[in-house]
Amino acid sequence: MNGLATRGLVKRYGTTEALRGLDLEVPAGSIYGLVGPNGSGKTTALEILVGLRRPTAGSVDAGEVGSRIVYCPDAPEFDSWLTAAEVIRLSAGLMGARPGREAVEAVLARVGLENAAGRKAGGFSRGMLSRLNLAAALICEPTLLVADEPAAALDPAGRWEIIELLGKLAGSTTVIVSSHDLHDVQRVCDHVGILTRGSLAYQGTLRELLERAGTAIRVVVREPSAPVKAALAAASWVRSVQDEGPGTFLVEVSDPGAAEEGLPVVLASCGARLVETGPAEGSLQDIFFQLTGTGPARSAEEGA
Repeated sequence: MNGLATRGLVKRYGTTEALRGLDLEVPAGSIYGLVGPNGSGKTTALEILVGLRRPTAGSVDAGEVGSRIVYCPDAPEFDSWLTAAEVIRLSAGLMGARPGREAVEAVLARVGLENAAGRKAGGFSRGMLSRLNLAAALICEPTLLVADEPAAALDPAGRWEIIELLGKLAGSTTVIVSSHDLHDVQRVCDHVGILTRGSLAYQGTLRELLERAGTAIRVVVREPSAPVKAALAAASWVRSVQDEGPGTFLVEVSDPGAAEEGLPVVLASCGARLVETGPAEGSLQDIFFQLTGTGPARSAEEGA
């Protein structure tokens, strides 16, 4: 099945060029993360993809994934007098569907709103509106889901739930997600496009990007930890192991895929009691700063 592609996408607002010849390649069934600094053109690109804006030049080919395109804006608005269940039915009706009560309740439960079906949207918090926004999209069973900052207003636990839910759509639904949280992107996306000043600084698989720059994993185990450190240092996919504290190691890896497969084996062979493991702070973030020419120091200098 063909994915989505754009060719030479340009968007101008007067003398301002928001997009400069954008060529996106989004494989069918992928979770594609579109990231970039503020003003890089992310929202403009997403709105063109779903038909809310017209490009100044260029074209969009949604291929077979474009049969049911659904858009989740970053600041959803619903009529305040509608209940959550009514919002879901209205959304489905726009696609010609009439879901029953069980289907409505099921999709609300998927986003953590199982107890809010009869509540009016006017009384919802920003986080609840974000959840309702995604539920209204999922009830349409999209072939292409475009989500702009889908978890921006949620607390850490809610953010985790929503991002994980999007990740589980891989293979069955093509998802394009824009997020300022690079940890979210690194956790669930298999492809990534990094926008800067309306152009792509990188596009491809997340694995290739991390392999090219190298990446790091933080591993925390209970003592004794010396055997774990020695076993990690001997692994073929490990470049270096640094101590960060008692039982805590920063492991720089040369092959993220091999690390995902090999780390559990190493820990099991040592009889290690695992406390925590995951991407080290700044793995994708550091690459992002390098490619976009941004970062904490630059932001401070520019007063951003």
